Amino acid sequence: MPALELVLVVNPEAGAGRARRLLPRLLRDLEANGAAVELRLTEARGHATELVRNALVGGAPGVAVVGGDGTLNEAVNGFFDEKGVPLEPGAWLAPMPCGTGGDFRRTLGLPTDVSAMAARVVHGKLTPLDVGWMSFLGPDGRPAARAFLNIASFGLGGEVDRVVNEGPKWLGGRLTFLLGTLRAMAGYRNRAVRLRIDDGEPWEGRILNVAIANGRYFGGGMHIAPRAQLDDGLFDVVAIEREGAWANLALAPQLYRGTLLDRPGVFFARGRTVIAEPTEEAPVLLDVDGEAPGQLPATFEMRAGALTLR
Repeated sequence: MPALELVLVVNPEAGAGRARRLLPRLLRDLEANGAAVELRLTEARGHATELVRNALVGGAPGVAVVGGDGTLNEAVNGFFDEKGVPLEPGAWLAPMPCGTGGDFRRTLGLPTDVSAMAARVVHGKLTPLDVGWMSFLGPDGRPAARAFLNIASFGLGGEVDRVVNEGPKWLGGRLTFLLGTLRAMAGYRNRAVRLRIDDGEPWEGRILNVAIANGRYFGGGMHIAPRAQLDDGLFDVVAIEREGAWANLALAPQLYRGTLLDRPGVFFARGRTVIAEPTEEAPVLLDVDGEAPGQLPATFEMRAGALTLR
């Protein structure tokens, strides 16, 4: 009898096709560890959500996901209905990162070696995992909502998504996102926003970017929220107010080292609910795990322990 009956959702195009190239070896390693694998390949944007939802409704106890941060975000949304209610409470998620950015992998400390990933999924422990739920305006201006596992941000991050997703990704995660950030920054002007965290007083500022963080990394290795925990029931909110290309470039070393929070022009707080709205007419674009789903105003709610991590 197999150690684990495993539904494996795979985005074959993740990591500029790396997932497709590694899939035969991954399947062999999973089976060598005792897993009976049911393979389901994504065919279009958003398909991972449908595949995960169908697997859970069909009785699967959980789902393993091979892909980048965007694929993982799609998969997480398959665990919930349109109102954010879990379809199968207690169902587990097993991330097997193979994408351009790899930011959620960094927070978890997951291996990149295929054999190590396979063994960890089959024999891994089950632990609680927090999930963010956000309500916002979609690209068509209509209300929208979705879950996120790692980091939602707004400001420069939404512009970076547009640049990165329109360009090639063969340079690798860190360099691709760094060049995309520099290109987006050249034409970006800080946006005026208002934040309310839980029942606290509103905070206003002209922001380069704001991160609503469950995980610690975004943008291909930027260590934006070094104190964030995936199971503490709180968002880490990091707002960067600096203006001007040189001032922003000077923050880059601290951003990658995880020493940004104590720098001038950086606001930090924690909370379970964050309400964000623009205070000027200029649109403020959202970034959610490397995708650009819409814009402010938005509300971010923490769903503590809403998923189980394998």
